[in-house]
Amino acid sequence: MTLTSATVSPFKRRESEARSYCRGFDAVFTTARGSELTDDTGRRYVDFLAGCSSLNYGHNDPDMKAALMDHLEADGITHGLDMHTDAKGAFIDAFETHILAPRGMPHKLMFTGPTGANAVEAALKLARKSTGRQNVIAFTNGFHGVTQGALAATGNSYHRGGAGTTLNNVTRLPYDGYMGDAFDTADLLEAMLEDRSSGLDAPAAILLEAVQGEGGLNAARPEWLRRVAELARAHGALLIVDDIQAGCGRTGGFFSFDGMGIKPDIVTLAKSISGYGLPMALVLVRPDHDVMGPAEHNGTFRGNTHAFVTARVAIEKFWADDALEQDAIRRAGLIEDGLQNIADMVPGARLKGRGMMRGVDVGSGELAGEICARAFQKGLIIETAGPRDEVVKILAPLTTPDALLRKGLNILVDAARDATSNMRIAAE
Repeated sequence: MTLTSATVSPFKRRESEARSYCRGFDAVFTTARGSELTDDTGRRYVDFLAGCSSLNYGHNDPDMKAALMDHLEADGITHGLDMHTDAKGAFIDAFETHILAPRGMPHKLMFTGPTGANAVEAALKLARKSTGRQNVIAFTNGFHGVTQGALAATGNSYHRGGAGTTLNNVTRLPYDGYMGDAFDTADLLEAMLEDRSSGLDAPAAILLEAVQGEGGLNAARPEWLRRVAELARAHGALLIVDDIQAGCGRTGGFFSFDGMGIKPDIVTLAKSISGYGLPMALVLVRPDHDVMGPAEHNGTFRGNTHAFVTARVAIEKFWADDALEQDAIRRAGLIEDGLQNIADMVPGARLKGRGMMRGVDVGSGELAGEICARAFQKGLIIETAGPRDEVVKILAPLTTPDALLRKGLNILVDAARDATSNMRIAAE
């Protein structure tokens, strides 16, 4: 049966109420290429969502697609558990050569189940086993997944409420900027770690995002990150950077912490690590903390061979030199200009994020939602973020051509103009 807009009812009839993105983008998508999606009516949409940063290199990159098709045509391994395969070996070699070695990172690669949450679960288990401690310090507005261990470290009350049980062994402290510009929250972290009467149990790890994605594009200052890293080391805690959404070039360098002067003990990656939108996640762990025994953290799908094929191409194509990084920095300037046009329309609005992980806080979830809804009507796919969904959030593929990026930004500015005008009229 060919699904069309007239027969979309099977989704509503049988798909769980947990569905989310499709509620805001009520179309049946059929094809995608680069930074565009096409629906079953032939209408094309500019994609500023990119699989929530799972498609940093766009849809159906031709080189990745060719490599995957060659692998399939040759009856290459489809499912290999965690056995040695040529595809896995080629990916490890490429990742070591172009990502780890240039940064002086000795980290081992632990392939987990294919989701980001699974990578976070593994990271927490590694930290707790390595240190013999239970407590983990996480931060306000952090989002690390919705499986139980990852959810304990997630701040959002809506998602936490879905657990149906208590969420333990995490102490939450304020992220950089949470208390305003005049208060350095690293001072509070230091004071509590050094005071035996603070009630803060000695942490196994300090878990953070250098740029908080779902939490509203809060970007930590380099000096704050360095302070936190120093405090973790001084107090015997592992520093875990969750780079699931902010990594793979989204904020500038390959890692969100590139150039920040920190050396995490553990890094979690997922989303765009496969390069092609295929499920894949991994944990980078310093050798002295690689303490899991065989199959102590396992999973049937901890080795997605098809993802290894495309991930290797992504690394070799986009990270053998700095061309993509420099292009992304330039395109980030275009995005900033477009978002500033929106900020100028809304009193008190402010730009947030870093690199091509950018947005504008318009102060109201209602207004941000209206802007995104009107943008979709005009042919742009974009979502909100933040504790009250008050941030209009751009996650366009890093490879988006300038002309298409400007087209999407123009649609967004038009949608914001319509939405703000409509809200002013309603208020009057």
